[in-house]
Amino acid sequence: MLDNFYISVFNYYKKALGKRSLTVALVYINFLEVSILLALASFFLAFASQMKMTTMSLTKFFVLFSLITVFVIFKNWMRYNGRKRNILNAKIKSKSMAIYLLWLLPIGCLLIGVILLQVQ
Repeated sequence: MLDNFYISVFNYYKKALGKRSLTVALVYINFLEVSILLALASFFLAFASQMKMTTMSLTKFFVLFSLITVFVIFKNWMRYNGRKRNILNAKIKSKSMAIYLLWLLPIGCLLIGVILLQVQ
């Protein structure tokens, strides 16, 4: 699923930006994965606090979240660099999705994550 989103963004911006479309697509996929992780992590943190479970503090939460974010960025940089991107571009020949919907997805996940962090 994330590969389809990456290729859709890459192909959309490839016409207008050329080589800079690689950077835009990589920033998009990083933003999407980090926002999904924030939404899931804040949901589990809010769920655990509502169930009166002992959880980690917000400081520890954000330190752990930043470490996972660095790992995700490095993973995506390694994954979508060079050959893997060419293989994905050759394999995935689906309809391109609307670009505004692709950009609304990470923004929506980010908003959900921020709202769930307010539950505490």
